[in-house]
Amino acid sequence: MARYVARVHTPMAIAEAFALVSDMRTFEDWDPGVRSVDQVVGDGPGLGAEYEVRVAASPVPAVPIDLTLHYVTERCEAPDSRNEPHTVLLVARSLLFSSVDLLTVSSAPGGCVVVYDADLRLNGPLRMGDLGLRVAFSWIGAHAEAGLRTALDGTSVPA
Repeated sequence: MARYVARVHTPMAIAEAFALVSDMRTFEDWDPGVRSVDQVVGDGPGLGAEYEVRVAASPVPAVPIDLTLHYVTERCEAPDSRNEPHTVLLVARSLLFSSVDLLTVSSAPGGCVVVYDADLRLNGPLRMGDLGLRVAFSWIGAHAEAGLRTALDGTSVPA
């Protein structure tokens, strides 16, 4: 299993930050590992929205190998639900691996905090490659966090 958790404080209002991170179509704007996103079910973010996400499968730019993942929004608790924190759970499962992205937005002084908790697991016998996956995913996660900080006009927050 490879996991990356990023915490970013932003001066944005909670609804604005949630709108950015709950819609996978924005991921290609801030995550350099995401090549493109097409929504295939639904019209905008929300429970049941589905996306085809083309990601860079190689961290080496000279080796342009991409994968297309089918993500489903399995949970979406938006700001108008009066629940806090506001969360979105985006899940992709394939024969090779499972990707689970949990994004949480909570009120904080001067804005809000966005927590991006990404979990990538190889399936079946491929689990033997988890150590290599952890190393690559750490690099990929750090770049995604930098893009998220920029998109949110925010700063990293220690755990």
